[in-house]
Amino acid sequence: MRTFVAEQLTAVFRIVILIAMSLYFMISMNVGMTAIATAPIPFILAYSIIFRKEMHEGFRRCDEEEGRVSSAVQENLTGVRVVRAFANEGRERDRFEKLNEKYTGMWVHMGHVIGKFFSTQDVLCGLQILLVTVFGAVFAVQGRMTSGEYVAFVAYNGMLSFPIRRLGRMLSEMAKAGVSMDRLAYVMNSEPEHDRPGAVDADMTGDIRFENVRFGYEEGHEIIKGVDFTVPHGTTLGILGSTGSGKSTLMLLLDKLYELPEGQGRITVGGVDIRDIRTEHLRRNIAMVLQEPYLFSRSIADNIAMAGDHMDLAEVEKAAQAACLTEAIDGFREGFNTFVGERGVTLSGGQKQRTAIARALTQDAPIMVLDDSLSAVDNQTDAKIRASLEERFGTATIIIISHRITTLSKADQVIVLEDGRITERGTPEELKTAGGVYQKIYEIQLGLREGGAAHGE
Repeated sequence: MRTFVAEQLTAVFRIVILIAMSLYFMISMNVGMTAIATAPIPFILAYSIIFRKEMHEGFRRCDEEEGRVSSAVQENLTGVRVVRAFANEGRERDRFEKLNEKYTGMWVHMGHVIGKFFSTQDVLCGLQILLVTVFGAVFAVQGRMTSGEYVAFVAYNGMLSFPIRRLGRMLSEMAKAGVSMDRLAYVMNSEPEHDRPGAVDADMTGDIRFENVRFGYEEGHEIIKGVDFTVPHGTTLGILGSTGSGKSTLMLLLDKLYELPEGQGRITVGGVDIRDIRTEHLRRNIAMVLQEPYLFSRSIADNIAMAGDHMDLAEVEKAAQAACLTEAIDGFREGFNTFVGERGVTLSGGQKQRTAIARALTQDAPIMVLDDSLSAVDNQTDAKIRASLEERFGTATIIIISHRITTLSKADQVIVLEDGRITERGTPEELKTAGGVYQKIYEIQLGLREGGAAHGE
């Protein structure tokens, strides 16, 4: 796009001016010869336009394939440890070479297409010059134009034919730029997030209520199937469930990272539908630690402080201490200025999770969501973090998603999700003896049931 706007677009204006001036001088000299000279031009332009459609489709396929090749390279560079750990270098290299060969083959094919277009266009332009030369000579012999006019007319035709040839080539370049424009337009024209008219900054210290919530990422395939529960303000809710049961989806809906469609139930905070709450206000009052913690290529301090405005180091250290991260940071030579690398590659899984928790703690929000964000820490650290949360967020509403029973043991209530539905609910003590999934997992994790590990439980 930059090349097209900076170089080719200006060339289009120059070409149009040259064509207009050439035609003006040629008409002023001999109208009949001008008609002969311009007769092939519509065919040349029509041929260029027809070929442009084929080139546009070819460039689009090449562009998409380049994206696949780039994604394969990025994945292997980011996941180089996984590739090496499984001795998978050969297979990944073969996969890249296969993608690269396909990509190269597409450009070779486009080279043939462009070569055919340019050569045919040159032949047509050459025929146009030949017509002017032959008929001009005939006109000069017949006395319908002087030899001087003939020479001048041929010169002006040269001024005309070159821009015509250049314009045809410009159409092919425009096809390439058109593909880029389409891809940019897809992003730029995507509908941005917007609030309902009259959206309010509601009080976020009320009860959280899910009322018959139904949701699916694809039409006809529901992930959440009529979930209904209440989280009183200031209490802790634990959510347990198998993979794909909809635990994380519920929290994404709460934070409006996915919009709950009309007629699919309601989610309210303090009695106010979250659809009627201003999105920025809602998210600033929900501190969320996602299942996959994402860290930016910045220092640890920058990653922790990004949720707050103009935070000083003392506040960052306080949040890190609450997340039991201080000891790990003290072990780094640069301390809080340690650069974590792309996606936090220089940190362990537990350190990344604790950094993400510290980042959430800086929001000091009345609602906090921990989406399986303690899975990579040991039980002792888990207990310390939960104690810190209780101390720091004594009046906050906390929602903890976890597969670890000890993490859920201090919750005021626990719900168990299976296939998008609530199958159990109650206090941890009640569910320990309820004979359901919670009791089964509790006994397995505490070693009270034999054979659990063998059955993958």
